[in-house]
Amino acid sequence: MEILCNQGAKIVGSLNARVHGNGTEALILSHGFGADQSQWHYLVPFLAIYFKVVVFDLVFSPNVNPIFYQPNRYSDLAAYAEDLVCLLDQLGVKKTTYLGHSMSAMIGCLAAIKRPQMFDQLILLSGSPRYLNEKDYTGGFERSEIDTIFNQMDKNFSGWVQNFAQTAVGVRDSKAIAEFSSTLGRMNPKVALSVGKTVFLSDLRQELPRVRVPCTIIQSSKDRIVPTSVASYMKEKLGQVYEVRILETEGHFPHLTASDLLIEVLKNVLHVKG
Repeated sequence: MEILCNQGAKIVGSLNARVHGNGTEALILSHGFGADQSQWHYLVPFLAIYFKVVVFDLVFSPNVNPIFYQPNRYSDLAAYAEDLVCLLDQLGVKKTTYLGHSMSAMIGCLAAIKRPQMFDQLILLSGSPRYLNEKDYTGGFERSEIDTIFNQMDKNFSGWVQNFAQTAVGVRDSKAIAEFSSTLGRMNPKVALSVGKTVFLSDLRQELPRVRVPCTIIQSSKDRIVPTSVASYMKEKLGQVYEVRILETEGHFPHLTASDLLIEVLKNVLHVKG
């Protein structure tokens, strides 16, 4: 079986990496579960004015050759972090700002633990180290709810896609719901279930104190997937946090449903004008 990190420069093509803009500083955008790089389309035109913006598809994306998705290897988010570091090495990126959405927030954290010198800062958008509720921790889901999600994915994937997309988007934005439904629905159902188990059953809380790269946490004020209590927890546990910005909006995809609001916050976080 092929392993992405053994490919050398081919990883750039395999993950469909694209570079936008001519800035001298690199900015990496990494999407979440069920999405692909197209979900950054509202942000890229603005960010590319100031940065060399790199977008790519995570290995589970239907845009990536399925030979590279190995369930055993990607049962841990550390494998995704390894892919990220390999990709940046092959692109010649020595130092970058990283913006990761949802599962990619924690992928960035793990990559920064592995190679802290590679990252100027991490911007963690709607991220979570643990989705399950436990004693003294509110992740957002009971185990029974997660098991129901897995059962629905297994028994009626297309029906689950429509329901989950509406729940995750969180607002009556038909365009955003259709966009997320499209990328999620194009996933191989078995791969989607495998990735879903990796994400929803992960527990990376113990890794947070090991992240020494400065972080900014951005979170919607109401998110059915990640409650604001998670942002507070991450602020307390991460090694260094610049700030926590709670967006006055709803849903797990502010880059699709409240992009203007998110861009205003990013201007401050990235110290750019526009």
